[in-house]
Amino acid sequence: MLWMCVLPVPASHLFFLVSFRLKFVFGPCALQALDLVDQHSVTCVLSPSGRKAFQVMGGSGRLYTCFVSCHYCPCPAFAYTVLRRNEGPLCKHILAVYLCQAMGGTLQESVSDQQMSLLLSGTEA
Repeated sequence: MLWMCVLPVPASHLFFLVSFRLKFVFGPCALQALDLVDQHSVTCVLSPSGRKAFQVMGGSGRLYTCFVSCHYCPCPAFAYTVLRRNEGPLCKHILAVYLCQAMGGTLQESVSDQQMSLLLSGTEA
């Protein structure tokens, strides 16, 4: 029988281990995504009909509407790195959404169905 001893890990070491593993898997966008999470830049937008989208305030100050259900972000990095060059699975905005969901740190905003339709069509600023 094999026994494992689990020692308590200080928070600073835990953050280092997690960030190192994320960077290993997702590349340089991992640390940028963690920064977005730390800045509370991710908002889950919900409508009464159950539609859901995520808005992420990018480092440039631009708001990106990400769709996790179809794994899409309108940012230039997603278009170039993920879609065109196929160099990574996602951009920092989508990774920030996934991290916020996993950590329960997503801000929530309720909008009407009409507002959600405008948001999904890309006509709402």
